[in-house]
Amino acid sequence: MMTFWSGRGRYFVRKTTRIALCIYNRLHFSGLILLLTKVQHVAIQSHCGKTTVFNFNRCLCSSSILVLKHLTNRRSCTNERTFSYKVPIGSSITSNLRWFSSSSLGTVIPPGEVKRFITDCMMKVGTPKENAEGLADVLVAADTRGHYSHGLNRLDMYVNDVRTGICDSKALPELVKESAATALVDGKNGLGPVIGNFCMELAIKKARESGVGWVVAGGSNHYGIAGWYSLQASSQNLIGMSFTNTSPFLTPTRSKTPALGTNPMTVAAKGEGTDEFVLDMATTAVAVGKVEVQRRKGEPIPNGWALDKSGNVTENATEAMEAASMMPLGGAEINSGYKGYGLALMTEIFCGIMAGAKYGPNVRKWMSATEPANLGQCFVAVDPSCFAPGFEGRLSDLLNTLRNLEPIDPSKPVLVAGDPETSHVKEVKDKGGIQYHINQVTACSNLAKDLNVTPMKAIA
Repeated sequence: MMTFWSGRGRYFVRKTTRIALCIYNRLHFSGLILLLTKVQHVAIQSHCGKTTVFNFNRCLCSSSILVLKHLTNRRSCTNERTFSYKVPIGSSITSNLRWFSSSSLGTVIPPGEVKRFITDCMMKVGTPKENAEGLADVLVAADTRGHYSHGLNRLDMYVNDVRTGICDSKALPELVKESAATALVDGKNGLGPVIGNFCMELAIKKARESGVGWVVAGGSNHYGIAGWYSLQASSQNLIGMSFTNTSPFLTPTRSKTPALGTNPMTVAAKGEGTDEFVLDMATTAVAVGKVEVQRRKGEPIPNGWALDKSGNVTENATEAMEAASMMPLGGAEINSGYKGYGLALMTEIFCGIMAGAKYGPNVRKWMSATEPANLGQCFVAVDPSCFAPGFEGRLSDLLNTLRNLEPIDPSKPVLVAGDPETSHVKEVKDKGGIQYHINQVTACSNLAKDLNVTPMKAIA
């Protein structure tokens, strides 16, 4: 445990293995404590005598970094020092607060270099180049869109599945039966992204010919971010949807036993120009990968994400992963968590049940190497031109109407599904690469040594 101090109208920052920032109002202690890793900094800008008040009325998430933004004098707290700062009383400024995920800080690596590294790692364990590159595309897309839980964070899982022989990285999916608008595919226990790409391409082809394409696959494995597949359809002016079941993590309402997967679902539709709607969500409060990321960073999880082995809500990421017990979307029953439970069950019907794959509690445990996953997945493409004309224009009109609603906080405009990812893609482009948390980079460096492949090279 480290100690920290506060003084009347002062900031005191001490750097040891972590940095603690304690903010003290001269009439009351705000109770806000910010913990940062060594590689992170707190920027404190003062107003040179101008009266500005900070009234912190929200909890600081431990996975966030608070940057106090002012007009001048940015200073980086890299050494032990004290800042004098007058804190007048009676008003507040919330628009000057920005929140950053700590996963957004660290080493910047070009997407092409990330793809090269993933491809090299998968080929090293016997994956054909084409299959390895298909997997790499999905993982890079996840990180580029800001879904760090499903990008490089998943690489060691794919490597281990292939190494142990629990997944056949050489396998190619086979068409079992089809109609004009439907198809059943056997994934042959191949890589999930290879199966997913095959199925969505088939669904798109059928939608072009029949207006709708509905394809399900059994014998599959983890296929990355669901949004990758819906975006394939929307990029061709179709409505895209995809669903997958997963290892049991979701604890149904009123139960303390995990019985369904996080069972992600996605819908993507293109508006005018580059405008688009992209819903990509788990049916649990969050995806399991987000808990894994918190555990890797050594940080707690927010209340309401997961349960411990006793069925109690926990903020300990390690306890959550050991229990493998996630709360459904909505959380407790009083907050309508049964709706998330219902969506997970709907996804299970589309995937495990419809594909004749494993389903519900019958799916293997997470990271188990005792048997193939045999996941079920569903891919849908719909041609909106088969319906009322002007789809793209009406969609963009609706999206922009929502975006232009008056926000509660002017610094936080109203968004629609897909907007945060679009912003993250732009950030990656502006920076020339993807920013990874130092712990993720370290994990990949260790994997590179283990496999004897060239580690990723960051932007100088």
